[in-house]
Amino acid sequence: MTQDPNQDAPQGSAPPPSPGQTPPPGQPTLVGAENDDARSTAMLIHLLAIFTWFLVPLILWLVKKDSSRFVDQQGKEVVNFELTLMIGVVVGAATMCIVIGFFILAAVGVVNIVFGILSTMEVNQGKPYRYPVCIRFIS
Repeated sequence: MTQDPNQDAPQGSAPPPSPGQTPPPGQPTLVGAENDDARSTAMLIHLLAIFTWFLVPLILWLVKKDSSRFVDQQGKEVVNFELTLMIGVVVGAATMCIVIGFFILAAVGVVNIVFGILSTMEVNQGKPYRYPVCIRFIS
């Protein structure tokens, strides 16, 4: 009598992918930093997003995306997050005639700073970071 290796797995859950296997659709493959240069570049992209919003991280990602898979992945993450924040800025600016727009703009600024610091610290350790509040425009 042979025992099924997936017998202990809860019903309805798929076994985790093997190291060489791709994850199920909808789940991105996250990679860690390959070297210090990739880690530093990705960290700089996240850090500059706090101060320059969109333009400088976009340019840095476009220039360095071919140097490392980690840099490419984290650059896309920052660009997607900044595009999401731009939607918040547009909504906030459009609603400034009613007082709510000022609160929306303040919230967008706080979210940019908080998640920018969290992502910079995580990427500095060589770990990939995914923003929890982000529309994935670029995959």
